[in-house]
Amino acid sequence: MRRHVARIADWDCELGPRAAPAPTVFSRNPDAMKPNLPSLLTFNGGYVDTAGFLALQGLFTAHVTGNFVTLGATLVAGSTGAIAKLLALPVFCGVVLAAGVARRLMLRAHAPALKILLGAQWLLLVAGAALAIRLGPFANGDAWPAIATGMALVMAMAIQNAVHRLHLPDALPTTLMTGTVTQLMLHLSERIAGDAAPVRGSPARLANMAWTVVTFALGCAAAALAYLLGGAWAFALPPVLIAFALFLGDERKLEHAL
Repeated sequence: MRRHVARIADWDCELGPRAAPAPTVFSRNPDAMKPNLPSLLTFNGGYVDTAGFLALQGLFTAHVTGNFVTLGATLVAGSTGAIAKLLALPVFCGVVLAAGVARRLMLRAHAPALKILLGAQWLLLVAGAALAIRLGPFANGDAWPAIATGMALVMAMAIQNAVHRLHLPDALPTTLMTGTVTQLMLHLSERIAGDAAPVRGSPARLANMAWTVVTFALGCAAAALAYLLGGAWAFALPPVLIAFALFLGDERKLEHAL
């Protein structure tokens, strides 16, 4: 009976499972210093998108719909990179579709789907980094080296988006902060207006959102600094981040470590 009551208490009528405490990159449990997968992916999302934008003539590799805006700017300004921006969305969609099908097949075969998808992302990030370091800098965004590098990174980030939706559905988005910032401001507005809203605007939930935005911003800042100092070598860090997430802990602990 107590077990059932405890489980009921862990659910909110509007939000499903009660919001977890604000995550940190490492576990607070001294017996299991595991990475927090959503935090690592969020940092990686900001990092890869910023590095790609700087190196590849304004290409968004994670926030691919943003390429509609930069494509318009490219056409008006007469700069390069239009081809990669046109290819980004269909390539992204194709990889997400393939990842969804592959995950279904892996689950039927009782294979570790999350680790395999992260492994595929790691391989694509390694390929993107190798291409960027070997073939960059990219003065012409429409040349094949820039397009190949950009599409490798787009495919990698497509897998990250698929991992979020398929394996971390309760986590906040890791590659786009607009919705998170909007929700955070709405929760704050409820509290300012005097609505206690203990469920929807709980301190833990607000802290979780704020930490996610800060983590993404730190990834963006780190990429900008790394590109300023090291050029294309900035792309060497994302494979390390994904390898860190991949090899520290089993699938369940990677998803739920706090």
